[in-house]
Amino acid sequence: MAENYFKKYPNAEGFFNEYGGAFIPPVLEAEMKKISDAYHMISKSHNFISELRSIRKHYQGRPTPVYFCNRLSEKYGARIYLKREDLNHTGAHKLNHCMGEALLAKFLGKKKLIAETGAGQHGVALATAAAYFGLECEIHMGEVDMAKEHPNVVRMQILGATVVPVSHGLKTLKEAVDSAFGAYMQDPINSIYCIGSVVGPHPFPMMVRDFQRVVGIEAKEQFFEMTGELPDKVVACVGGGSNAMGIFSAFLHDEECELYGVEPGGLSLNLGEHAATMTLGKPGMIHGFKCYVLQDENGEPSPVYSVASGLDYPGVGPEHSMLKDLGKVNYVSINDKECIDAFYELSRLEGIIPALESSHAVAYALKLAQQEPQKSILVNLSGRGDKDIDFVLEKYGLPENRKDI
Repeated sequence: MAENYFKKYPNAEGFFNEYGGAFIPPVLEAEMKKISDAYHMISKSHNFISELRSIRKHYQGRPTPVYFCNRLSEKYGARIYLKREDLNHTGAHKLNHCMGEALLAKFLGKKKLIAETGAGQHGVALATAAAYFGLECEIHMGEVDMAKEHPNVVRMQILGATVVPVSHGLKTLKEAVDSAFGAYMQDPINSIYCIGSVVGPHPFPMMVRDFQRVVGIEAKEQFFEMTGELPDKVVACVGGGSNAMGIFSAFLHDEECELYGVEPGGLSLNLGEHAATMTLGKPGMIHGFKCYVLQDENGEPSPVYSVASGLDYPGVGPEHSMLKDLGKVNYVSINDKECIDAFYELSRLEGIIPALESSHAVAYALKLAQQEPQKSILVNLSGRGDKDIDFVLEKYGLPENRKDI
């Protein structure tokens, strides 16, 4: 049943029921078809699969472990486990698809990788892949995010990438996508746009999901080996939705597992103060595909905000949009205060500093643990918090001298 699902979705035109597709300028249609055709050809190739598996094992350090949070579980009641994607090389799940996209770029004869980044993890991962394969790399990043995530900006530059500051609009993730897409359109022959999540025009939502499926495959086997059963609940943060789609993919057909996608509730649920797309958005168009979108009174993508730079996007993956309509995944939100509280709880109780993006998932897991203390909860800890520590300390302080949020 599970394999039939992945063959059925998306369809040949890139749709997950009514969501997805490729609404792009005619100049890009031929290039997108080449990318799609090449992916379908080499993704089933023994050589491609063997090389990617070798990279994952010997370079990325996969499989990443599943870890039982003993002290956190004692305090909150349920059995809480983490899929440790923060231990993946570069510190997040992003390298899973970046190495795959870069390998595809080499096959297509591309010379340059172009991408956007919010928190900087996708940018770092793509810069790493570019260095590994000997390709040029150009990363577009909003100036607001560059200030918040300065350590990742430096990492990208050390790895040899050109970081392009984006100074228009809100100067965050949406504007970075606009800028990167514009740069790609200037030379689609020699470059490839390596989208950082399960978003964008077909075939990217499909490709990124497929490359991220390794997270769910590993986690399901590891959890069963540890406990003899499947988790009662699986929790992951959702911005564009790549880490969530990666872990959810293994549990979509296990009815005993409840899936929770956690969005940023930000400061409030007023327009412009959150990025809870699935909670408050409606179907619309953004960046060449159809999905749930947070929209203003004119039907345009609305301003969004999150303390986590990797989550402040007004759209979401088309597959997530379909799963919401089908009732397969529960989409919920966590506000900034709850996120920061969870950031420190995991740090102080388990010695693991999570990314602010991942802290949203941890925060919701703690809520679930208190509501149903006998259950098992598997959280996808999608990234580590090294990139966030300066920002968190400056803005909020330590728990013992906490500033108001």
